[in-house]
Amino acid sequence: MNQGRTIFAQAMSFIPYTEFTKCIARYNGERYVKNFSCMDQFLCMAFAQLSYRESLRDIEVCLRAHQPKLWHMGLRGKVARSTLADANENRDWRIWADLTGVLIHQAQQLYCHDSFAVELKEAVYAFDSTTISLCISLFPWAASWHAHAAIKAHTLLDLRGNIPCWIHVTTGDIHDVNLLDLLPFEPGAFYLLDRGYLDFERLYQMTRIPVSFVTRIKSNTRYRRLYSRPVDKSAGLRCDQTIILSSAYARSAYPEKLRLVKIVDLKTGKRLAFLTNNFELPALTISELYRCRWQVELFFRWIKQHLRIKAFFGTSENAVTTQIYIAVSTYLLVAIMKKSLKIDDSLYTILQILSVSLFEKKPILCALEPSSHTNPEGMLANQLEMFDC
Repeated sequence: MNQGRTIFAQAMSFIPYTEFTKCIARYNGERYVKNFSCMDQFLCMAFAQLSYRESLRDIEVCLRAHQPKLWHMGLRGKVARSTLADANENRDWRIWADLTGVLIHQAQQLYCHDSFAVELKEAVYAFDSTTISLCISLFPWAASWHAHAAIKAHTLLDLRGNIPCWIHVTTGDIHDVNLLDLLPFEPGAFYLLDRGYLDFERLYQMTRIPVSFVTRIKSNTRYRRLYSRPVDKSAGLRCDQTIILSSAYARSAYPEKLRLVKIVDLKTGKRLAFLTNNFELPALTISELYRCRWQVELFFRWIKQHLRIKAFFGTSENAVTTQIYIAVSTYLLVAIMKKSLKIDDSLYTILQILSVSLFEKKPILCALEPSSHTNPEGMLANQLEMFDC
């Protein structure tokens, strides 16, 4: 890396500028724009994510305090709170959604050979959503139920590298199962779904693609056992059955056979029942696959703790959606940088170091590696000797 560039500029250099320009042109993002470009908007919002800024005024004050360095950070326009607010309010959020898609493709190529808890050749995805509560007086467009407002970020997580490979933002009143109609399915892949996505008509459409799914069965689901396979009860397995749905509505929605696997957690004693359309994998592997679904919950917890997606810089739907997509894009940029530069530190450690060194001008690897400097024995770094011994 060029030592004359700031660490922030080096991190932002992983943005594919050619593809970013195409995203901007696709939605006329810079029509009638003279001073504050889409790149300036993205850099300001990414700076807010990396440095944990809390408001637009916070962003403005911090960046103006380093005015001589802004050019070296890539910022060409004048940073003003009102200008950034107008950009978040008016520029199409689909620009940032498309940029997120470009970064997702780039990150998936880097992490496609990573392993996880279950050794499979096929791709494995976990799908779920997280709810972000809002103030109904400030966000009336997000009204969901009685005197409450919320939005949902529906996320498809690639378990190889924990990369979010599809994200869709809706208001809180949209039921999760409806998003299965929009989800881009990859033939031959495994999809891990929570019990809330148990809709037999949609699951049958997944079977016909074909993809494999693993979900939990509801207690009121009526079915008929056709035959059972032997299981190892010492591993916690209780049954491995081939079933067919018995209620008229469910049978018409899913007319084919299904596989039911029941286990008991040996640590907690909790009983779980999994439903899948895959008849080839061992029963214990099916249960281990569903256990991996917890990674998407950990991902939601991580981004809520370390990214700015719970407190928003604007109150319009466009501003909120823009901030979420730019936050995810920032996460992906750090993940891409980690893999490209072969950094061993965790994403949390990288973010913490970046947050206090964005304006420094030194190679980014020097900032991330531990310092090897030691003080001479008997000398304090901040104190001079007054008398000769």
